[in-house]
Amino acid sequence: MKYILVTGGVISGIGKGIIASSIGTILKSCGLRVTAIKIDPYINIDAGTFSPYEHGEVFVLNDGGEVDLDLGNYERFLDINLYKDNNITTGKIYQHVINKERHGDYLGKTVQVVPHITDAVQEWVMNQAKVPVDDDRKEPQICVIEASLGGTIGDIEGMPFVEAFRQFQFKAKRDNFCNIHVSLVPQPNATGEQKTKPTQNSVRALRGLGLSPDLIVCRSAKPIEMAVKEKISMFCHVEPEQVIFIHDVSSTYRVPILLEEQGIIKYFKQRLNLPIDDQPSDLLMKWKKMADRYERLLKVCSIALVGKYTKLSDCYASVFKALEHSALAINHKLDLMYIDSIELEHSTEVENPVKYHQAWQKLCKADGILVPGGFGIRGTEGKLQAISWARTKKKPFLGVCLGMQLAVVEFARNCLNWKDANSTEFDPDTKNPVVIDMPEHNPGDMGGTMRLGKRRTVFKTQNSVLRKLYGDEMFVEERHRHRYEVNPELIRCFEEKGLKFVGHDTEGNRMEIIELENHPYFVGVQFHPEFSSRPMKPSPPYLGLLLAATGTLGAYLQRGCKLSP
Repeated sequence: MKYILVTGGVISGIGKGIIASSIGTILKSCGLRVTAIKIDPYINIDAGTFSPYEHGEVFVLNDGGEVDLDLGNYERFLDINLYKDNNITTGKIYQHVINKERHGDYLGKTVQVVPHITDAVQEWVMNQAKVPVDDDRKEPQICVIEASLGGTIGDIEGMPFVEAFRQFQFKAKRDNFCNIHVSLVPQPNATGEQKTKPTQNSVRALRGLGLSPDLIVCRSAKPIEMAVKEKISMFCHVEPEQVIFIHDVSSTYRVPILLEEQGIIKYFKQRLNLPIDDQPSDLLMKWKKMADRYERLLKVCSIALVGKYTKLSDCYASVFKALEHSALAINHKLDLMYIDSIELEHSTEVENPVKYHQAWQKLCKADGILVPGGFGIRGTEGKLQAISWARTKKKPFLGVCLGMQLAVVEFARNCLNWKDANSTEFDPDTKNPVVIDMPEHNPGDMGGTMRLGKRRTVFKTQNSVLRKLYGDEMFVEERHRHRYEVNPELIRCFEEKGLKFVGHDTEGNRMEIIELENHPYFVGVQFHPEFSSRPMKPSPPYLGLLLAATGTLGAYLQRGCKLSP
């Protein structure tokens, strides 16, 4: 097993996740089996109880793991399926060690950070690196480890992990362990000069902790000059070819290409003694064609994302990627307009009429409308307004998780005339509870108690747009994350008025997919299809939204769900 550790310096959010994913993609293109591990130093057991404004979206895995969004990048770039144990947190490690201590596994010894915590980290990495993540179920050959050690090297919360890898590099041996340090080269506007001192200090701090970088990946806004590369090489004690530059690019699809152009395959072959050719395979050529195509797109499709976490794009990272994959598949550039659902509400019209009218203007000019998942009552009335607009004006609409539940609430209020219809999440005493909680998934604790992970959805009719988009399959398996469901006792009332429940769970009790009759595309799904979308395999519900938004869904279905060249 070969291990590649990716650390970061200067600032957090520098792009370690994309760099780690891109390195994995390059090595996979050389015919190697690659897995990935993400280390987060927070004490939370997992990311499930975070607000999206803390660390971005919560990404859900097949096994129900609620993890950091970077695992979504790994899955999309590498086309693999990871597990909850591929995300290591301080909380998980300490819980593991404390459970062993309570069990008596340490035979009365004093349990300490060194060696017990550091040994637990190393053991976890070695065990998880062997778990197959590809469809062929073979053991991986390369493990890329992104260590988000408090954002940057030197943060106190990441120290046990740094010490664990300082020891691990000797345990794994030099030919099997490589450290990549991602740093920032800022360019102050006052001088326009690219500064190397932050990178020098970051590398010095890393070396002081016992880890020496084999590659220094320098992030910058603009391409870095050769003189800067030589300066970093000289002051950071590495060869010039060990300094890699990644400037801001139009699309993350371009990052693996930039790395490959700077000789990273040849370097890994020599440094890790890998049995590969110097040239990448067809897979990287496909990435290059995809990146080129992305930059040449001329036609635009605009989608309004109506949510309540719109101030930070990472809150809907997988939704954005799923839309982007689908737009690319139909040769359109995505124009995603984030609309804070509160700004569509009457209260905003009273308090800030300008914001209210700007939000509605965005919604009205969008080609399609998406209401994603979420929790809590804030902003729900605005989402209901957007759904009502999409239904009555025949705008293509996709509701995901809460978005589907609210579509049912909106239909009940305005088409069934149940004016107080609501979800028990927002109004426990409503006379028309069209969305109810699932008792077995609400035991009191918040963390890890929802209906999580990959579940089967069975189509109960041939006459379904989504079934056709999924290739006329009898069932689909998608990832879930919810605590509430549509009330199955009221289904007949909805179907009589044209809102069809075309998909349900294997027992037939849980409603999974809704479709509205006599509408270009009004679809709601209880699951989260965005988590399984891939750059070259777009998610069918999102693809359907983009096709309907560009007026090409009918032609696509007539062609037997084949994209036009």
